Amino acid sequence: MLVIGISGHELDAREREWLQHDAVAGVILFTRNFASRAQVAELSAAIREAAPRPQLLCVDQEGGRVQRFRDGYHPLPSLDGYGHLYARDPKAALRLAKDHAWLMASEIRATGVDLSFAPVVDLGRGNLAIGNRAFHADPAIVAEFTRAYVAGMHEAGMAATLKHFPGHGSVLEDTHFDDAVDPRPLETLQAEDLLPFVAGIDAGADAVMMAHVKYPAVAPEPAGYSPRWIRDILRRDMGFRGVVFSDDIGMAAAESAGGVKSRIDAHLDAGCDIVLVCAPALVEDSLKAMDTRPASDTLGISSLLGRGAGGWDGLLADARYDEARGRITAHPEGVA
Repeated sequence: MLVIGISGHELDAREREWLQHDAVAGVILFTRNFASRAQVAELSAAIREAAPRPQLLCVDQEGGRVQRFRDGYHPLPSLDGYGHLYARDPKAALRLAKDHAWLMASEIRATGVDLSFAPVVDLGRGNLAIGNRAFHADPAIVAEFTRAYVAGMHEAGMAATLKHFPGHGSVLEDTHFDDAVDPRPLETLQAEDLLPFVAGIDAGADAVMMAHVKYPAVAPEPAGYSPRWIRDILRRDMGFRGVVFSDDIGMAAAESAGGVKSRIDAHLDAGCDIVLVCAPALVEDSLKAMDTRPASDTLGISSLLGRGAGGWDGLLADARYDEARGRITAHPEGVA
């Protein structure tokens, strides 16, 4: 299955045709698709109306520098601010992280979007792509934040997606632009980067997004299309039963698999359930690649669809909304 990107504020005729394809499970929205709360809600409704099957509508609304919808949405601090606060007041930091999760997810659900790809549970160890998107450098502290964040998202009716498995934070390179190689052995990864994923799975996280990082001491290929990482370690050893997403196959580090068809085949054959095709320019070739594959099972998508959203009127009337915004505003650490 594919989650695809579209180009603008409204669906065009070509994009409506894409949504008819059996392989399209959903759409991921970006800043290029956002003009206002009302507009993006209308776009979400139009996507659902145009498709012959339920669509999973997604966005990256992490907070800080990764917040695709801004005007009309609460400015969300970057996660590292809560890590700094943890040193002074762990209980308050974890409470604020849960507030952050609930507020983020509630606003996205009120917009008619199902899923924000969150939380980032990578370790904050200087990676160029992760930076202040990570809670902390200490695996045990990130594990605590992971539990709190998953709980907050679930209380807002949103599934939680742990990213980027098995950990993107301990290498320097940004996989949007460069290959990244982490030479550490599996035992070190299990003792460090994997700890937050264990905590998140135990907390009931619904999905995992793979990293385009290569861990040559564990497997020869990047984790996103590694059967060892997905089938053996994540599924068998860690017991994860949810949905596995690739990261965007348009990123530079995904090109090691070859052309668009080769990238899609590699990820799906390794055990990914859904491949992200964020660039509209790659969608046509991606759909052609899916024409040569067996029909996909869409049952896992239902577990990720949003639950219990009452729209913006219902959210604005919820006392918890004002309370959460007030607490987050009072502790603006980490706002980008």
